[in-house]
Amino acid sequence: MQATATEATAEIRRVNDQFEASFARGDAAALASLYTPGGVLLPTDMAAIQGAAGIQAFWQGAMEMGIKQVKLQTQDVEQLADTAIELGHYTLYGPDSQTVDHGKYLVVWKEQHGQWRLHQDIWNSSVAAPAA
Repeated sequence: MQATATEATAEIRRVNDQFEASFARGDAAALASLYTPGGVLLPTDMAAIQGAAGIQAFWQGAMEMGIKQVKLQTQDVEQLADTAIELGHYTLYGPDSQTVDHGKYLVVWKEQHGQWRLHQDIWNSSVAAPAA
């Protein structure tokens, strides 16, 4: 049975809550498990990263760089059958809860076996790059 847009939005919020909690625990494996098997990260200034091992390694690297917490705020969800597109804002925090970065993101979600999973994940900072 296909979820309604309201149900999809609630489920995406639930998964985003899991993402935030897993990040706060430093559990990159749990983060990777929230993506589809063919999930893709599209980080700034890097090649696309596909698959659970690459996604786990990317988030582990972010944690090792000092990112301690992430906050995700959904702005809009548009559902198209078993696909949903989420537009939102993120904030990254370092030690002592100091803001390290903030920006916007777009996630393509796929519903697989009754569960919504991140499938394609792209974001970019709203912080201006330092002047050269």
